[in-house]
Amino acid sequence: MDAAGSQVEDECAQYDGQSQSGFITTQGGKLLCSKIIHLIHNNNVKSQVSKVLHECELRMYKSVAFPAIGTGQAGQSPAKVADNMLDAIVEFASKRSVQHLKKIKIVIFQTSMLRDFYESMKKREDSDSSTTDSWLSLFKSFFGLKKQPTEKKKPVVLEKKVDLATFQICGERQKDVDATESWIKNLILKEQFENSISDELIENFDEGQINALADLQRRKHVTIQLENQLSPPCIKISGISRDVCFVSVEVQKMIKKIKDTEEERSKAELVYNLVEWRYPGSNDSFVAFDKLTNMQLEDAKIAKKPHLTVQINKKNYKVDLNTLQANDDQGKTINIQRVPKNEGKL
Repeated sequence: MDAAGSQVEDECAQYDGQSQSGFITTQGGKLLCSKIIHLIHNNNVKSQVSKVLHECELRMYKSVAFPAIGTGQAGQSPAKVADNMLDAIVEFASKRSVQHLKKIKIVIFQTSMLRDFYESMKKREDSDSSTTDSWLSLFKSFFGLKKQPTEKKKPVVLEKKVDLATFQICGERQKDVDATESWIKNLILKEQFENSISDELIENFDEGQINALADLQRRKHVTIQLENQLSPPCIKISGISRDVCFVSVEVQKMIKKIKDTEEERSKAELVYNLVEWRYPGSNDSFVAFDKLTNMQLEDAKIAKKPHLTVQINKKNYKVDLNTLQANDDQGKTINIQRVPKNEGKL
């Protein structure tokens, strides 16, 4: 309220006791927004967020920004608030009647709450829902995580190399030959096994992963079919059961590695939207760390670690997270900066 100015305070005083819907709307005052929606205290965070979203749509507002409602003086659990706020946004975004409100921001001032909101988003990403893709992409756009469109990948074909084995069966009677042939076929079929692995992340396999699949196919004498035109993409592995099981485990490891990398990249992006760590550049300027190092520094600070080793211009520096000074192996000392973002903005 102090940042908004006395004009907003006076306007709130005029509406005192007149609110019927749980909130009042004033001009933006000195804040960088056209309107301010002031919520009347209520422990039902989900209901409050829903009312504001519907009010914004009714008044044809294009964007709205929320703080982490109830985590201040109200003392509500950040994890519970994150779930309630995101539940309200999911329900609102799922309605086909929404036409005007295009951008919803949640401004998190305390970096310690970032994990609560990230985990709440992650739970929804892992849930098995037919509407997951639509609102999850909307979520990521709210938090600045929406992926840029990429060129559609061409189908990848693994070269099949089959080593043929020839059996010559000799016998005194045709009946015995036929029986032996049938026995061999049954034995081969008994050992044969096929496994299919479907996952959206298979679409992200790069040349390195494709080469790894080709190497597994060659070494383990299995057949691997990469069907990336399906939804979700699928990898089919066929061969002797023990080899198929081995290759299946290796494929699952590849998928998990991609998933872990994407999760880390998303988290790094979220942290970068909240705080930026910098090191000295040229001409008395400061340069931002890459987003992964930025996240590692912030995580270390939140965990109250005293030091963290990072790379600056290909040299190792030991950062003192209390003094914000960094020393290299030769004893050179530099100052680094931690700059919170979005402070004072909604």
